[in-house]
Amino acid sequence: MTQTLNEILTEAIEDEYRARATYRRVLEKFGDVRPFSNIVEAEQRHIDALLVLFDNHGLCVPEDNWPERIKIPEALLAACQAGVAAEIDNAAMYDRLLADSSDYPDVQSVLRNLQRASRENHLPAFQRCVERENSQQE
Repeated sequence: MTQTLNEILTEAIEDEYRARATYRRVLEKFGDVRPFSNIVEAEQRHIDALLVLFDNHGLCVPEDNWPERIKIPEALLAACQAGVAAEIDNAAMYDRLLADSSDYPDVQSVLRNLQRASRENHLPAFQRCVERENSQQE
């Protein structure tokens, strides 16, 4: 199914809103822990990049209602594992959105950058977090 540009950008920004809210809540619960402290800032940059696209294409930005919807795991290891899963899902989402946005080179450029950050930076950071937390439990 091909999505409209509004649907593409809405799905992308909702995912970034969710990630930012999740990582903020993890920081509230567990303190200033990496990689959450670094990645929460990156999620804000992702949102900012998407906001430019909404503006450039004259689309209404969806409200961010994620903070009240987030549930945080009891242990940091589980939060790190959830981060791994979320970044894998995020990269797959961008595969779909890139396939549907071929008529919009500016959108494709931003989506590719966001996907690359997820795959090459965020995912490995969360994988290291899982390894670190596992080793501390042994």
